[in-house]
Amino acid sequence: MKEIERKFLIKNLQFKKDAHQSYEIKQSYLQKDPTKSIRVRISGHQAWLTIKGMSDEQGLVRNEWEYSIPVQEARELLQLCDQIIEKTRYIINHKNQRFEVDEFHGKNQGLIVAEVELENESNDIEKPSWVGKEVTGKTKYYNLALLDFPYEKW
Repeated sequence: MKEIERKFLIKNLQFKKDAHQSYEIKQSYLQKDPTKSIRVRISGHQAWLTIKGMSDEQGLVRNEWEYSIPVQEARELLQLCDQIIEKTRYIINHKNQRFEVDEFHGKNQGLIVAEVELENESNDIEKPSWVGKEVTGKTKYYNLALLDFPYEKW
């Protein structure tokens, strides 16, 4: 399955007023490699194992497979990881597009990134006023990179 996604920084906290849902996420990586990764994620009473391939040159498209797993198994898998990313995800529907805004915690406190998944690479995006600079393809904003080089060190 292909994931087509663009990422943006956030200009202000207005997105919180626009959000119709939010939830906490804990995640880490069982395999960290520039060409592929295996992520485990827990959100509430659900958990997933996700396998991602390398992004294209623009950082826009990559292969992704996601599988639901028992939460207890995900907790055990997270114990195998050295570091964990914690964040609050906000869901905002804006002009028929779904924005997922991640507000990071811990060593990544202060970083807020919006993602919007697209059906194809040429889809136009109507950005809400709180969406700022595009950072699609900038690897330092990847969750995987934030484990080794967190926002507090930038």
